[in-house]
Amino acid sequence: MPHWTALVAEKKQRQLKSIPQEWLVTPPPDSTLDVTAFPETCGLLNAREIEITNTSVDLLLEKLACGDWTAVDVTAAFSKRAIIAHQLVNCLTEIFVDRALARAAELDDHLKKTGKVVGPLHGLPISLKDQLCIKGLETTMGYVSWIGQYAEKNAVLVDILLECGAVPLVRTNIPQTLMWGETFNNVFGRTTNPYNRSLTPGGSSGGEGALVALKGSPLGVGSDIGGSIRGPSAFCGIYGLRPSYGRVPYCGARNSLEGQDSVLSVFGPMTNSVGGIKVFMKAVVDAKPWLKDPLAVRKKWDEDEYNLADHGSGKDLCFAIMWDDGVVVPHPPIRRSMEITKAALQKAGHKVVSFTAPAYRPSRTTQRNIWNAASAEDFMITTSVTGEPIVTTMELDDVLWQVQKLRQNIRKEYLDHWEATASETGTGRPVDAIICPAAYGVATPHGKNRNANYTMVWNALDYPAAIFPVTTEPPHNFYDQFDKEIYETYDPEKFKNAPVCLQLVGRTLEEEAVIRMTEIVDAALATAK
Repeated sequence: MPHWTALVAEKKQRQLKSIPQEWLVTPPPDSTLDVTAFPETCGLLNAREIEITNTSVDLLLEKLACGDWTAVDVTAAFSKRAIIAHQLVNCLTEIFVDRALARAAELDDHLKKTGKVVGPLHGLPISLKDQLCIKGLETTMGYVSWIGQYAEKNAVLVDILLECGAVPLVRTNIPQTLMWGETFNNVFGRTTNPYNRSLTPGGSSGGEGALVALKGSPLGVGSDIGGSIRGPSAFCGIYGLRPSYGRVPYCGARNSLEGQDSVLSVFGPMTNSVGGIKVFMKAVVDAKPWLKDPLAVRKKWDEDEYNLADHGSGKDLCFAIMWDDGVVVPHPPIRRSMEITKAALQKAGHKVVSFTAPAYRPSRTTQRNIWNAASAEDFMITTSVTGEPIVTTMELDDVLWQVQKLRQNIRKEYLDHWEATASETGTGRPVDAIICPAAYGVATPHGKNRNANYTMVWNALDYPAAIFPVTTEPPHNFYDQFDKEIYETYDPEKFKNAPVCLQLVGRTLEEEAVIRMTEIVDAALATAK
């Protein structure tokens, strides 16, 4: 077998050849950190393509359904912008422009002949994290050992998206092993943040975050086991949703730590509008994924839940703000964003109370120990085929069943704690949702994303959580030396132009309500500006 570096060189050469030569641009020098304006000023996109790629998911679907815009035109525009984005921040893995355009042409032909759309996502280009298998394409997931392994069939979610009328657009970069809050692997290299290329886009769905932020895709699919949708969404200034276990099908996708079912990875949407989150979730759930994936939850889309029937029909909501986790105090921009959100919600007539999380440190430790059980062996076996070095790894720590029992106890403690908030809300209900940081700070410099506590806890509890943007980029007391070290990484100049986002957390299988409450928060912030 060739040396692993030769396999990488050959793969990258094939990737370069998959890019239409007329779409190659001269990127700005590395010293240009913010490249968000480049796609529209480089001269490659015409006015119509700029208009298309700046259009929200809801409006795109309207124009596609009535024939104002063809699926081919929309797919071509986003394909071109995705290729520009890739040349700026290295966000793509598999590029299949001809295949995407052929699919779009089929959809246009169907609409022309029948006058009907194929489904609720008719003509919508959707980018996919490099786990979602597409028949006939490689899915390396950042492992050199998986170069040359072509999928024999689609992942279930890909089949459902096709049934809904979507156009698979490109696949996006991830970290080796997936278990890292940045995006770097030995096959495709490092993805950078389009708002500041000296910073990470997060991980493991960092390729998606960067691509959607540059509007190279109207909607992408990421995965999340400890914050891998929410971290990149927050670092890249977009919307994202981590659904509950089994709400979106996972069957047929590639993954690390397969068989570990204590804290499951989930797929969810990443997009530039909260409306895009609802469109994706409703389309996927309406397709009855439980008939195709044995682990998918049999729960139909609940319009009453979306209309907040269990939350006073959305009137006089009470939100709880978790200012910090008792482990790490957030950096000043995160604190400011929570203050901005609190004021906006109060101005909109909602109540806001403070929330202190119970057992946060044990919850974080429990989840890490579940991941660590035999993960090193899993990574070593995968990489041993070619001898590629492991970028990052974890060691075996605890007896798994003991850790699982501790997690069960923590879930009960959080449930009781949430229920007890009914005494503070004045609505007769417990708090409707929790608003909290998505991370202790904004996007970090490369290699410095050390802490995912603010997202991991909700995975362990299986609480759905949505990311929403707030803004862009004071002394306090520290909990301990670790907290002090985290705070001292804050330097306003270093984090210049980084987006600032928060997350809204609901209860298990309450995705519809989480989406609606995120819309309410988003509208309150827009009105307050």
